[in-house]
Amino acid sequence: MKKFSLLLASLLVSAGALAAAADMVTVDEPYVRLAPPNAPATGAFMVIKNAGDKDVKVVKADNPASKATELHTHLNENGVMKMRPVAAIDVKSKGEAVLKPGGLHVMLINLNAPMKEGDVVPITLTFDDGSSKKVDAKVVKTMAAGMPAMEHKH
Repeated sequence: MKKFSLLLASLLVSAGALAAAADMVTVDEPYVRLAPPNAPATGAFMVIKNAGDKDVKVVKADNPASKATELHTHLNENGVMKMRPVAAIDVKSKGEAVLKPGGLHVMLINLNAPMKEGDVVPITLTFDDGSSKKVDAKVVKTMAAGMPAMEHKH
């Protein structure tokens, strides 16, 4: 019985550790760039903040709006900007990772249907400890600089 209690306690501690990254991470300003008509892919952007005492990594993203989802970055290769998949996005302890046009981002590849402004895409981020967090990213039209167009009310 003592061995069973120790095993159960060990499993509970492990389960608590699995939830740690998702519990320590918040996501601000998530959005998906509205893709032009017939475009097969688009990007999702956000600020991932880690309030925890240890670094975490986003190792996977998933969403129901596309057939594939990848973590990406932009690289300058001999003066040519190219998008490339990355294995993970690091979020330092007490720090943040800014996913923005021209930098790190989540690629939504082979869209299942055209998106329209105002749609919401649920994106699940999975961390290196196995925990995950769902964020709702609104589809927005972007300006040339790649930032969401802001609505000005008078």
